[in-house]
Amino acid sequence: MTRTVWLASYPKSGNTWVRMLAANCLAQDGRPVGINDLSERSGIASARAPFDFLLLIDSGLLTHDEADRLRPRVYEQLARGAEDDTYDVPQERPPVRLVKVHDAYTQTAQGEPLLAGNRGADGVIVIVRDPRDVAPSLAHHNGTGVDQAIAFMGNPEACFCAKTRALTDQFRQRLLTWSGHVASWLDQADLPVHLLRYEDLQADAAGTIAKALDFAGCPVADERIGGAVERTRFAELQRQELDAGFREAPRTPTQGRFFRRGVAGGWRSELTAEQIARIEREHAPMMSRLGYALSGEMPTARRKALS
Repeated sequence: MTRTVWLASYPKSGNTWVRMLAANCLAQDGRPVGINDLSERSGIASARAPFDFLLLIDSGLLTHDEADRLRPRVYEQLARGAEDDTYDVPQERPPVRLVKVHDAYTQTAQGEPLLAGNRGADGVIVIVRDPRDVAPSLAHHNGTGVDQAIAFMGNPEACFCAKTRALTDQFRQRLLTWSGHVASWLDQADLPVHLLRYEDLQADAAGTIAKALDFAGCPVADERIGGAVERTRFAELQRQELDAGFREAPRTPTQGRFFRRGVAGGWRSELTAEQIARIEREHAPMMSRLGYALSGEMPTARRKALS
């Protein structure tokens, strides 16, 4: 049976890049996988379509809490291969399903894991990124100012797709704070965890994705990984979006390109000293846990450049 591994991340941490790298590494016929070839249905945990298809319930008639109560059943069914019949599956099943998740690891009102624990997946690759880089990227994504994005990252009630007056194609995703989101995945005891840092992917995409795929149970030959890295360089993803758009991008008037900069450390030129201090004050323990040096811990020359 195909293994299920969550790709869990706070928004704007590199989840789509990891999915693109993995998809190109695992492509059965070796042909390039484009940004609009990724599955929006069984490839994204918050998608409504599998819920409606498998439970025969129109999720649009449910409240957020009612939908959350039933979501674990969907993940159990998908993990057991329910989509084998007709739903969103290629002719030759891959060895692993890598599924994008932005939800924090939370429980339903009934006290069970929203994502069904070890009945819904076999493991999780937790993708993290320096929150000082997440903030400007999130601001761009949401069409807000950076200060609003920083406040959002510090809000324990923060959610995606939580509006009640307009139906989106995804369920509400409880995010918690940036620190709370990361901790919820790293500290849960239901699933094995592999940590993947965006910065490590920038420095060594081939080696970093190879370790992640080994963890997922589908090791790939070095030459295949090398080809996947070449096909998913950030400039290439930007070109594809410019040519054909990206169907996972938010549909808002203020939204620019989904693939914005794709750099590590861009916060040094994008954030003010006050914004940097606020992020570090709110998230210092988790930043230190993940190996992100605080401004005060940086070499003197670099600190002067930030002041």
